[in-house]
Amino acid sequence: MILAIAEYLNKDLPYKLSPDDVYATIGCSQAIEILLSVLARPGANILLPRPGYPYYEARAALSKLEVRHFNLVPERGWEVDLDNVYALADENTVAMVIINPGNPCGNVLSYPHLKKIAETAKKLGIMVIADEVYDHLAFGSNPFVPMGVFGAIAPVITLGSISKRLVVPGWRLGWMVRNDPNGILKETKIAESIENFLNITVSPTTFIQGAFPHILENTRGRFSNKIIDVLRQTSDICYQKLEDIDCITCPHKPDGSMFVMVKLNLSYLEGITDCVDFCCKLAKEESVIILPGVAVGLKNWLRITFAIDPFSLNAGLDRMKSFCLRHAKLNQ
Repeated sequence: MILAIAEYLNKDLPYKLSPDDVYATIGCSQAIEILLSVLARPGANILLPRPGYPYYEARAALSKLEVRHFNLVPERGWEVDLDNVYALADENTVAMVIINPGNPCGNVLSYPHLKKIAETAKKLGIMVIADEVYDHLAFGSNPFVPMGVFGAIAPVITLGSISKRLVVPGWRLGWMVRNDPNGILKETKIAESIENFLNITVSPTTFIQGAFPHILENTRGRFSNKIIDVLRQTSDICYQKLEDIDCITCPHKPDGSMFVMVKLNLSYLEGITDCVDFCCKLAKEESVIILPGVAVGLKNWLRITFAIDPFSLNAGLDRMKSFCLRHAKLNQ
């Protein structure tokens, strides 16, 4: 199975991974747990994106690893604010995390921007943790580019799983991969620490490990293409419907993953105090569930998923529009 993961990822890389570079985990969640535990030491800090995936904050807190948030810029397609990264990093910074394609933003970072991230990490003397759970789920102008492409500039540890691209979230098979042709992670003993941690923890279910090579061999391109076509269709529906809701602004049309972040303009609404209040009342009145932006680091924003059939998505967004009209201020 390890060889199958390496071969799967090698298709997109300018150099070849060996099985020794690959570690199997119980989904991507265990990979995050192991890696943040390995990097934690007294006084250390890690740079996380805002908005981002909140599990990183939870695991960092458990490991007593200080979190510093750098901003993603919605007006630039949720690119990393690299000046912000420079301002936050110091001699105790161990890594920065990027999520590409983006959760919760639905963005896909471009090749030039990913290269700048790698160059920034090199200047700061840190590694990049590349969360690529949504790898290849890209349907906009930017193709998916693995961060590992730039492993010769700065060491990259890629996190991935089969749950999203192959649509098997309950199978709990993921990986950590060292993209480090210069051997920095070996020299600094980080690779050894990961291996030692794996020796004292549990592994993915054996029959899932056995199935993985057959899944890769027998899953045809049309399966992945169909998923991307559906996501492209539902993202278009989502973006178009949201454009018709006055109190919501969508700064960037989603072009990857399964989500979109939109800004909530409370000045248009009566009796709504913040994004949590909006989501709670929307659920109670319309039975529509969306995530308040504060959960992912941005207050008075909303995260909406379009990983749903078009009929239900249309119905849910129509209900959200009705809710917003019902709560709209009369003078707007």
